[in-house]
Amino acid sequence: MTRKINLFANLKSDFASGLVVFLVALPLCLGIAMASGAPLFSGIITGIVGGIIVGYLSQSHISVTGPAAGLTAIVLTAISDLGAFDVFLSAVLIAGIFQLLLGFLKAGSISNYFPTNVIEGMLAGIGIIIILKQLPHAFGYDADFEGDQTFFQIDGNNTFSSLVKMLNYFQPGAIIVTLVSLVILISWERVSFLKKIKLIPGALIAVISGIIINEIFITTGSSLAIAQSHLVSLPVPTSVDDFKAIIVTPDFSGFTNPKVWTIGLTIAIVASIETLLCIEASDRLDPQKRYTNTNVELKAQGIGNIISSLIGGLPMTSVVVRSSANVNAGAKSKMSTIIHGFMLLLSVLIIPVILNKIPLATLATILILIGYKLASPAKIRHFLVKGKYQYIPFIATMVAVVVTDLLKGVALGIIISIIFVLRGNLKRAYTFKKEEYVDGDIIHIDLAQEVSFLNKAAIKSTLKAIPENSKVIISAHDTVYIAHDILDLIKEFKTTRAVDENIKVKLKGFKEAYQLENTAEVPNHVSIEHYYDVAKRRMVQKEIF
Repeated sequence: MTRKINLFANLKSDFASGLVVFLVALPLCLGIAMASGAPLFSGIITGIVGGIIVGYLSQSHISVTGPAAGLTAIVLTAISDLGAFDVFLSAVLIAGIFQLLLGFLKAGSISNYFPTNVIEGMLAGIGIIIILKQLPHAFGYDADFEGDQTFFQIDGNNTFSSLVKMLNYFQPGAIIVTLVSLVILISWERVSFLKKIKLIPGALIAVISGIIINEIFITTGSSLAIAQSHLVSLPVPTSVDDFKAIIVTPDFSGFTNPKVWTIGLTIAIVASIETLLCIEASDRLDPQKRYTNTNVELKAQGIGNIISSLIGGLPMTSVVVRSSANVNAGAKSKMSTIIHGFMLLLSVLIIPVILNKIPLATLATILILIGYKLASPAKIRHFLVKGKYQYIPFIATMVAVVVTDLLKGVALGIIISIIFVLRGNLKRAYTFKKEEYVDGDIIHIDLAQEVSFLNKAAIKSTLKAIPENSKVIISAHDTVYIAHDILDLIKEFKTTRAVDENIKVKLKGFKEAYQLENTAEVPNHVSIEHYYDVAKRRMVQKEIF
C-alpha cells in the first residue's frame, strides 16, 4: 500500500541528518573521483544528482545515493581503455538506460531473496572496513583515498599493512583533533541535555572544533598544525570559465564503439546489484521498518545515471556508509537525502574555501563511530546465539566482505545459506492462501511445514497487500521449521505496520521448535528424515510472540 509522503513533516530532524550526511559525503565524493582517475568535480556532481534527483524519485526513506567505492576499479580501467573521460560518460549514459529497463522489467524483486543474516553480515563487514580504513586518517596518515573499501589498495598496501605504517607517520595534531572530535560526538549521544539539541548535530560541532583547533595551531606557528594534504581538498572555481569547465558532456561518437556498450552493461549490472544490496540493508537499518519498492529504485538510479552522465558525473549506486550515517543522525524521511544533495551543490558554489579547512581526522572520527554501530559486539553476539545455520553465513559474509569486496562477500554468504537450506530438505512444500481482500475480512495465512528465507518474497508481498482495519490470523500449527528471516518479518509486521494501520493480528501455533541446527547430539550417519522426526518429538509448545 503506497502512502503520500509529506517531505516537510520532519524537517527539523531531516535537516540535521542531511547536514551530517553532507559532511560525510563530501570527502567520499572527492576521494572516489580521485581513485577513479576522473575529474574531482565529477564525484561532487554525482553526489548532487544522487541526493536531489534520485533522492526525490526513490521510495526509500533513508538510503543515500552517490559515487560508489565498489565501482572505482571498473571506472579507472574503463577511462584508461577508452582514452577519454567524455567517451566514458557515454558508457555511463548506456548504463543508466539499462538500469531503467531493468526497473520496468521488475528485476528489483531479486533483492527479496537476500537472506537477512547475509545482509547483516555485509553491514557488519562494512562497519569493520570503515573502522580499519579510517584509523590511519584519524592518526594523520592519508596515503589511501577517502572512501576506499578494497582490501588491496591502489598505493600497494592493504588494509592491515596501512595500520602498521600509520604508526610511523602519525601526526600529533591530527590525533588531538581526533580525540576532541571523539569526546564531542560521544557526549552528544550520551549527555542528556546535549541529546535534546536535535537541530545542531554533534558532527557539525566536531567539524567546527577541528577547524578552530587547527587554525589555532597555524596562527601560533605550532608544529602541531595539520598540513593541507591532510585537509579536505575541494577544487575552488575562481571564474565563470572555471564553472563552465566543471560540466563535461558525453562524446556521443562513443555509441559506435563496442567497448563502450560492454562497459555500460557491466556498470549497469554491478551498480544495480550493489544498489539492491544497499537498499535491503537500508530497510534493515530503518527504525520504522519500512519497505522500499526496488523496481522503482532501479528506475530512479537509471534516471540518476543518465542525468549524471550528461553533466560530467560518475556512475552512482545506493551506498551503505552514507545511508548508515543518515540513520544514525536521526533521519525520518528522504528529505534528508535531498537536503544533503543541495548542500553539496551550495558547497561548490559558495563555501569551498571554508570546507577546505576541515581536517580529515575529524571526518574519520565521525565515520569510525558509524562503523562501530554497524559492527558492534552486540550485533555480532545476536547472530552467534541463533544457531550455526544463522551465524556461519553471517560470519562468512562479514569476513569475506572485509578481505575481498562487497559482492564477493555477499555471494559467498548466499551460497552457504543455500547449501544449508538444501541440507534442510528444500523439497518440502510451502503453501499459503493468497486472495484479494477487502476491509473487514478475516484473512487466514497458513504456513507450511518448512518455511525458509526463499519464501520471504511471497510472505512480504502478502503482508504488504493486507489493507487497513483488517483481521489477520497467521497459523504455524503444521510448521516444523521457520527461518529467522520469516519470524522477523512477521514480528515487524505485527509490531509496526499493524499498529499504525489498525490491523488486528493473531498468531497461532508459533513454537520454539527443536530445529536442525540444534541436533548436535544426533549421530552424523542418521538420515535427514530422522532429523525431522527428532524435531517433531522435541517441540516445545510455547508462544514466542
